[in-house]
Amino acid sequence: MIPKGVGLRIIGDVHGDSRGFGMAARTDRFIVQLGDLVDDGPDTPGALQIMFELLDQKRGVFLLGNHDFKLARALRGDLVSGEALQRTLAALPPDLRARTQAEIMAAPVWIHQNSLFFVHGGFHRGMLTEAQPPFPMGRPGPMLARALYGQTTGRVTNAGRPVRLLHWVDDIPASMTVYCGHDRRSADGRPYVMVNASGGRAVFMDTGAGKGGHLSWVDIDGI
Repeated sequence: MIPKGVGLRIIGDVHGDSRGFGMAARTDRFIVQLGDLVDDGPDTPGALQIMFELLDQKRGVFLLGNHDFKLARALRGDLVSGEALQRTLAALPPDLRARTQAEIMAAPVWIHQNSLFFVHGGFHRGMLTEAQPPFPMGRPGPMLARALYGQTTGRVTNAGRPVRLLHWVDDIPASMTVYCGHDRRSADGRPYVMVNASGGRAVFMDTGAGKGGHLSWVDIDGI
């Protein structure tokens, strides 16, 4: 999935920010994009085309994010709602739709390599031993739901957004760093880092690209 011994560039949620993504993609490092390529920003088709070029050149991979998941379901013909999704569907040219659906449905849900773990929404120790779930026909199972949405209480805020928990950070093994997106925790425009009592780390890479913030990335030497 990720070539061994190469430098990596870990890129947070893109959300249609093709300009920022294009800048981030100008590297000789292998790119790991953490999901949510689509929706919200000005140019989802452009962001998808950049990612597909990276796939064709074997210079990168993207993880399944919750917004990507919704888009692939809609392209499959499922009844899926959402204003951002509808704008994306309206902007997506016909010649890009089939590949978009296929690539999203084939995207990895998580990647574990050495002491690094990559997932869109949230980590669970079961991900270290269980096989990756396939793209579902119906609702996502518990492990896929954790990967897509993180950890939630089942309640929503006054703004209608799920109330999210970060207890999963406590379960990260001592030697491991989890890079994730989805949950915008940064207060200073930089990726937000949490360290648990045993030394396990979570790095939250979403800094608001496509939603009034900007795109962030982190470079890692060969693993």
